[in-house]
Parts: sequence; C-alpha cells; structure tokens
Amino acid sequence: MKIALLGTGRMGLPMARRLCQAGHEVSVWNRTRDKAEPLAADGARVCNSAAEAVGQAEVVVGMLESGPVVHDVLFTQGAARAMPPGCLFVDMASIQPREARDHAARLGELGIACLDAPVSGGTVGAEAGTLVIMVGGKPIDFERAAPVFQAFGRATHVGPHGTGQLTKIANQMIVGITIGAVAESLLLCAKGGADMAKVREAITGGFADSRILQLHGQRMVERDFAPRARMSVQAKDMRNALSTAHEIGFEAPITRLFEQLYAQSLEHGLADLDHSGLFVELASRNGMR
Repeated sequence: MKIALLGTGRMGLPMARRLCQAGHEVSVWNRTRDKAEPLAADGARVCNSAAEAVGQAEVVVGMLESGPVVHDVLFTQGAARAMPPGCLFVDMASIQPREARDHAARLGELGIACLDAPVSGGTVGAEAGTLVIMVGGKPIDFERAAPVFQAFGRATHVGPHGTGQLTKIANQMIVGITIGAVAESLLLCAKGGADMAKVREAITGGFADSRILQLHGQRMVERDFAPRARMSVQAKDMRNALSTAHEIGFEAPITRLFEQLYAQSLEHGLADLDHSGLFVELASRNGMR
C-alpha cells in the first residue's frame, strides 16, 4: 500500500520503519526534518511538508503530539485537502474523543474516511510490533486499515468515532492510577523497614500482580526513570480523562486525585521522567531518597 506517516518522533519513527519492512511504499514527514531523515535508509520518502507526504497515499497515519497539533497539520497546513479522494486517515495520537469526532466530521466533508486509533505499548511495543491499538470509526474502514495495523500490533474495533480515544483514556486512567498504587505501596514497605525489591518479588504472581508491578515496579526498585512514556504525557492523559468525564457528566474522583499528583510532579521539575517517576514525587513527600 501507499502509506504516509506524519510525525516521526519516539513512537512514529519505529512505526514507519515497520511499515517499510512490511513492504509498503512509505512517505514520511516530521516538523523537524532531521528526525525523519534516518528512515530514508529504510526506503521511505522523506518529505518537506505534510501535504507533500499525503499527496498519493491510500492511507495516512498520524502520530502527532496532541489534538491541536493534529488539527493544525490537517486543516491549517493543508494535509487534509492534499489527501486523494477516498483516502483513509488513521489518527494514532492520543487526543480527546470530542476532537476525534470533530476531525472525522470535517474530513468526511472532504471525502476522507477516518479512524481514531490510539495505541498502548510505548516505544518497546512500537519497535517490536506488539502495540495494542484501540480503534473507533466505521467497521468497513477498520477492515481497510488491517494491513497497516498488522505491522504495528493487535487492533480491536471498539465502536464509532471517538471511542478509540475513549478506550485509550480508560487505559491511561488505569496505568496512571496503578503506577501510583505500586509506588505508594513499595514506599510504605521501604519506610517500614522492608526490602522493596523483595516486597515486589513476594507479591508478584498474587492477586496484586500486574504489568505495572512487573515493569514499573522494577524501575522503581532500580531508580531507573529514564523516559519511555514521560510524566508530562501521563499528566496530559489524566487531564483529558477529566475533561471527557465532565463532558459526559461522569464523576471520576480517583482520576481527579491522581491528576493533581501528576500536575504537582510537573511543578516540582519531574516532567521529563518516565511516568513511573511518580515514585519520586511520593518519596519526596515522605522525606525519602
């Protein structure tokens, strides 16, 4: 397939590389061209503008920073009008459901189909092709996108436009809250004199086990907070969750508490840590290293 990928950052670059490796004809664009240049060695065509990249595409994949950036690239920079009639735009950024619905409606007026398809799995999943993909939109467009999703991981169609983003919000609520639960629990044990590494080992495999305990818990034990998914991104996701909850009249007190904790972590200079770095904020509150 002829595929354009917009946004070759930490996630977008390995995803574009996987499309090249799968034999697709790939065009790429990034606001900072230098970040896209390495993909030329994989056979991708590196373009100077988003409009140039999408001009002949059957499918356009967006891996951009936020809802406002997606809107700007599509409708201000002209990418939407540059897409051929019948093209399919697959937005894999994490944005608000209402933004996804608005983008789908505006693209539909131009004859462009759309899916909102945010992902979970981080850079490791992007490189390995094991991303979990949550897809909102029409079933027929979901089927059209199957060869693209196959290169990235496992995709599930969850409902109409916006529900992919709603599912991603649910995912990020669970991730953000569980990181806090693991961090607070391990710190409690350390404060009480237990070996934190041994505590993690002891509860692994029990009812409290989770991927967060296994992966992020180990990062906490090792004090390894090099960013895979940044605190700033997790904070944005929690804000999106609260905004969506407000729109639909849903009370989310647990998410509100954790949104405040992540926001305060950013105020304390932790924005560029991995999101497991909430551990650092909670340790500081308890006078711990």
